[in-house]
Amino acid sequence: QVQLVESGGGLVQAGGSLRLSCAASERTFIGYAMGWFRQAPGKEREFVAAISWSGSDTEYADSVKGRFTISRDNAKKTMYLQMISLKPEDTAVYYCAAKVTLTNNVVFTTTMQYNDWGQGTRVTVST
Repeated sequence: QVQLVESGGGLVQAGGSLRLSCAASERTFIGYAMGWFRQAPGKEREFVAAISWSGSDTEYADSVKGRFTISRDNAKKTMYLQMISLKPEDTAVYYCAAKVTLTNNVVFTTTMQYNDWGQGTRVTVST
């Protein structure tokens, strides 16, 4: 089991930017496919973005394509989510998740596929 700690959330005006980070406690980050999810008040947790363990493959929810960029630095054992052109509907608690995989070029987009989760970081986008 890997421990994940998110950071970088906060309050930002619409149109602004934030970069979220997810740091892993595991000795090695390689072999873990990673993802970002978010949960708005009263709503189900939803997929935002995912990345394969080498970083070669990524996938995004339609609602964030062109605005969010997922990346990772395996040497630093950290994953990132760069968010630009933020909208009020992006307001949510953002969670990072990890899944051990033997296959490099795969990504996972559902909550049930992930084994480990962080505690979340809150993003609030004001009008």
